[in-house]
Amino acid sequence: MDRRTWCRYRRRIFQAFRQFTLGCLALSYSLSPLIAEDVEFSANQESEDPIVVTSFDQASDSFTADLAKRLADVEKELKRRDEADKKSAKAGGEKKSDDGWQDMSTDKWTVKLGGHVQLDYINWANPGNVPATVGSSKTPGSMDYFEFRRLRLVADGTGYGVYDFRLQMTLEPESIGESSGSATSPDVKDAYFSVNEIPWIGRFRIGNFFVPFSLEQVTNDTNNIFLERSIPSQGVFAADREVGVAIYNASDDQRFTWTTGAFFDSISDTIKERIDDNQGIRVSGRVTWLPYYDEPSNGRYLIHTGAGILYTKDQDKSVRFRARPQIREGPRLIDSGAISADSYTTGNIEFASVWGQAAVQSEAFLSNVNRTTGGAVNVYGAYAHLSYFLTGENRVYERFGQHGAQFGRNAPFNNVFAVDGGHSLGAWEAKARWSYLDLNNVNQGTYNDLTVGFNWYWSDRTRVMFDWIHPVTSKQASFGGTTSDILATRFDFNW
Repeated sequence: MDRRTWCRYRRRIFQAFRQFTLGCLALSYSLSPLIAEDVEFSANQESEDPIVVTSFDQASDSFTADLAKRLADVEKELKRRDEADKKSAKAGGEKKSDDGWQDMSTDKWTVKLGGHVQLDYINWANPGNVPATVGSSKTPGSMDYFEFRRLRLVADGTGYGVYDFRLQMTLEPESIGESSGSATSPDVKDAYFSVNEIPWIGRFRIGNFFVPFSLEQVTNDTNNIFLERSIPSQGVFAADREVGVAIYNASDDQRFTWTTGAFFDSISDTIKERIDDNQGIRVSGRVTWLPYYDEPSNGRYLIHTGAGILYTKDQDKSVRFRARPQIREGPRLIDSGAISADSYTTGNIEFASVWGQAAVQSEAFLSNVNRTTGGAVNVYGAYAHLSYFLTGENRVYERFGQHGAQFGRNAPFNNVFAVDGGHSLGAWEAKARWSYLDLNNVNQGTYNDLTVGFNWYWSDRTRVMFDWIHPVTSKQASFGGTTSDILATRFDFNW
């Protein structure tokens, strides 16, 4: 319980006690003549001496005086504390209202340190037409590999009643150890400051964070259910983290949310600066609506809908759409090449439903590219995936989470353990996904991808993931028409 709430409850408790005490005193005064008569009558039956009555009156008067003195002392102390609070609020430029609001400037920062580790092993069981290395630089193609996909340290903080911040830095070796001299510090992922509960605005955020666009993109990677996001989302149609400002808000019942933001265009995660008169800009907007949400089960049954728009005025007047086969390393199976364009605008629609153990999620994207020559052209893509908890759990949904409406952290009913007399196998989730990217309008063909697999949850923060990835490209794509099979495994834990 915070200090403001405690102060409000403390006053209410004292007021109730005071009223109760005064009521008891009033009752004792009204009954005292009757009590006196009864005592006097009893005394007269045994003795003519009225001392018993006199003793009762004296005790009653003494008790009443003592109680009144104690109440006066308590009222005096509360008055002194109230005056001290008012002086403190006045000195800090804050006001205090009759409803119990109180300056919380003494509540400073509460900081929680955390981290995130993901270990990946990728096996190209069937490379198809994809070569082992690509180009003169011998970029890895269809070669097996192990890597720390994520190796990060995080600091989350809340304070002063309405503020929060997050700082997340990468320690992945390729970010700082194999950079050929171009990077001298870890990548900055999250680095933002938020002010919450602003009237009419809601939440204001400034710094480096996810651009509010696309359900899959704003759901943290620890809460997504596949090793990588779908083909058309991250790095293709949906922006990643960018430097900018945004506001987030929701209706009182959190069934309707809306977000918007403005950002610089594609500033490097490593350098985090750009010295240029032309910075480029990205402006996004996203709205979501829950036509159905089961309150008693805390969202075990729900339907989510949403739509978004992302406008980009490109900093270098060059746009590129390309995708790997839903793993971190490896070749770009489809690539539009650099398209000379002043700007492009992407729209999307979102749908998701959790129905007990089953969940579906889907998005469709359409991007209109304003080319400098040849006129505007459209490219598009979509994905849909289905998951099912074999052990009875359900996907967790956050109506107004860190980045607005998003999916949260799944948790097993029982963590994995084995002791004498008992054991638990945690939670098991089966999953399947189809992803699609169409670049026919820029003469680069299509890319379809089917992924199936499972997740084994040891706890809400530890899991083993397995994806069988089956990419299929058309003949216009980077390596022509090809079909491959990739086996991907991840051990994922965070704290």
